[in-house]
Amino acid sequence: MGMMEQNPVQIIAGHAPRKPGVYLMKDGTGAVIYVGKAKDLHVRLRTYASGKDTRPMIPFLLPKIRDVEVMVTETEKEALILENTLIKRYRPRYNVTLRDDKNYFSIRVDTRQEFPRLELVRRIRKDGARYFGPYASSQAVKETLKFLRQVFPLRTCKDLTFRMRRRPCIEYEIKRCLAPCVGRVSAEDYRRLIDDTMLFLEGRGKKLTTALRARMEEASRGLRFEEAGLVRDRIRAIEATLEKQRAVSASFRDQDVFGLCRAGRRVQACVVFVRAGRIVGQKQFPPLATRMELSGVLSSLLAQYYDGGVDIPKEIIIQEDIEDREVLADWLAGKKEKNVAVIVPRRGRRAEILHIAVANAQNACARGEDAGKSLETALTALARRLHLRKVPRRIECFDISNLGGRHAVGSMVTFIDGEPDKDGYRRYRITTGDTPDDYGMMHEVLVRRYGKRENLPDLIIVDGGRGQLNVALTVLGETGCTDVDAAALAKEARMARKNAGGSRAAIEDRVYLPHRKNPVFLSREREALHLLQRIRDEAHRFAVAYHHAVKEKEDLRSFLDGIPGVGEKRKKTLLSHFGTVDAIGKASPEELGAVPGIGARAAAAIHSFFHGGESRKPGGESQS
Repeated sequence: MGMMEQNPVQIIAGHAPRKPGVYLMKDGTGAVIYVGKAKDLHVRLRTYASGKDTRPMIPFLLPKIRDVEVMVTETEKEALILENTLIKRYRPRYNVTLRDDKNYFSIRVDTRQEFPRLELVRRIRKDGARYFGPYASSQAVKETLKFLRQVFPLRTCKDLTFRMRRRPCIEYEIKRCLAPCVGRVSAEDYRRLIDDTMLFLEGRGKKLTTALRARMEEASRGLRFEEAGLVRDRIRAIEATLEKQRAVSASFRDQDVFGLCRAGRRVQACVVFVRAGRIVGQKQFPPLATRMELSGVLSSLLAQYYDGGVDIPKEIIIQEDIEDREVLADWLAGKKEKNVAVIVPRRGRRAEILHIAVANAQNACARGEDAGKSLETALTALARRLHLRKVPRRIECFDISNLGGRHAVGSMVTFIDGEPDKDGYRRYRITTGDTPDDYGMMHEVLVRRYGKRENLPDLIIVDGGRGQLNVALTVLGETGCTDVDAAALAKEARMARKNAGGSRAAIEDRVYLPHRKNPVFLSREREALHLLQRIRDEAHRFAVAYHHAVKEKEDLRSFLDGIPGVGEKRKKTLLSHFGTVDAIGKASPEELGAVPGIGARAAAAIHSFFHGGESRKPGGESQS
C-alpha cells in the first residue's frame, strides 16, 4: 500500500491527539491485527504514515491495515496497562503474544496463622502471606520441601484436617511434625521453627546457623541434651545443603534475568531466576514467531509475564534497552509496592548472569529448530499413512473420564503444528446421565463442539476404538462437518512371537480409520506415532484433572450433609457465598448467620460442627 491520500494510517494520524494512548490497527474484516502504545499518538502514527518506521514487520503490516482505532489515556503507564489488556483480549497477529499460562511453583507461608504450614502454589496473591520461589520444576520444589520437612518438623495437613484432628498422625510418630493439632508444641516454639524455615528460604543460611548454634549452647548449659542434639543435627543438614549452592551475586538481591535469541522469524526467550544471590532455576518460554525487533519482543514479554501473578524481584536484568523501560519499572513498582529496577548491564556480575540466560536461550533455540523439523516430518507422515486430505496443522483430540458413569466429564485438547494450543483446550461437564455409556458421552461432547461449526480442525482424534470412531463420524455427518478427517487411537493387545516358540500379547497403539476394516500400525513411523500418543495422553491428563476437580467438589458438598438443619438449598448458598468448605469452617457464627437464608440457629449448628461437634472427614467417614 503506497503512502497515498486514502491511507487510513495517514488519515488517522492527521487527527490523532498529542497525548499518550493506544492504537488498534484493523484489517478489512475488522479484526485487530496489531496493538501499540505511544507517548504521543500523533507522532507515533505519523512515523507509520511517512515510512520512517523501519522495523522489519512494517512492510508486512501496512498493506493489511484498513482502519485504525485510537484510545487516549492520561499517562504512559495507563497506556502500558491498556496495551497489555488489549493484546490479551484480541491476540493480534503482529503482536508478541505470550501463549504460556503456566506459572512455576512457589512456597507459601501464611504467617497470620497460629500454626502455619508450607503450601505449594502456582499463583502469587496479595493476601498477606509470604512467598518463596519460583522453583523451575516440580522436582526441584519437591526436593526442597522434602529437605525442609526433614529439618523443620512443621505440620503438612490442610487446615480442615488440622482443626478436626483429635490425636497425632503418623507424621508425629516419625518425628516429621510436632503435632500442634493436639497441643504437643506451644505456639511460641512453633513460631520460632517457622522463623528458622523462612530464614533458610530467604537464603540467610549463615544468620540461621549462628542463631541455631547459640540455641544449641543454651540447651547444653541447661542440660537439655536431647534438644541440643536435635539442633546440632539441624545445623549439619543446613550447612551441608548450603555447601552445594554457589553464589553468583554478592549483592544477594532477587533478580530475574532475561535472555533472547533469534533464528529467522523465531524468537526464543529464557529467564533465569536468582534468589538471595543464587541461581534457583530457569523458565523457557514457548518460541515466538515474529519479525518484531528484540527490544519490542522484550517489552511485550515483560508486560505480559509480570501481569500474570508471578513473583516480581527487586531487579530485572535485560539484554537490550527498551523504549518504555522507565514506565515499565514504575508499573512493576506499583504492583510490588516496592522499587523495582530494570537494568541493561554492560559489564560486571550482572552481565555474567545475563550471559548465562542468553546462552540458555540459544541452546533452547537450537533444540527448537531440531524439534520443529521433527514435528514437520511427523505431520507429513500422518497425512501420508492415514490418507488424510491435507497435512493436519490443527488437530483436536477428545477423551472421556468418569467413575461408573458418575462425575462424567469430557476434554478436548488442541495442537497446532504439533504443539499444544492451550487457548484451544475445552472441558465439558457431561449431562447425559449417571449410567456408564461411553458412546453416549462422546456423542454429547462432539455435538457440543462441532454443532457450532466454528474454527474446524484438519483432524479429529478420539481416544478409543472402532466404536468411538463411528460416533465421531456420525456427529460430523449430523453437524455437516464432512470435510474434517477423523481417526481413533486405541491401546490393544497384539500377538507377537516368543523367541523360544509360542506367543505373547504385546500392548500397542492402533489407529482406526473410516472405511477401513483393519487398524493401522505406525510402528515404522515412530515420530508420527509419538505425536499421536502425546496428543492422546494430554487429552487424558486434561480429562482426569477435571474429573478429579469435579469429584472433589461434590465430595466436599456431601461433607456438609452431616450438619443438622442444612439441606441442599442451604448447602448451595453456603458454597456460593464462601467458595470452599474450608472457608465455611473458618467463618464465625456471626458471619454464617449473615448469609441470606441461614439464620442464627443454623449458623450455631454449622459452627459447632466444625469446631466442637462430631469429627468427620469429607465424604462422611468418621475420623478415629
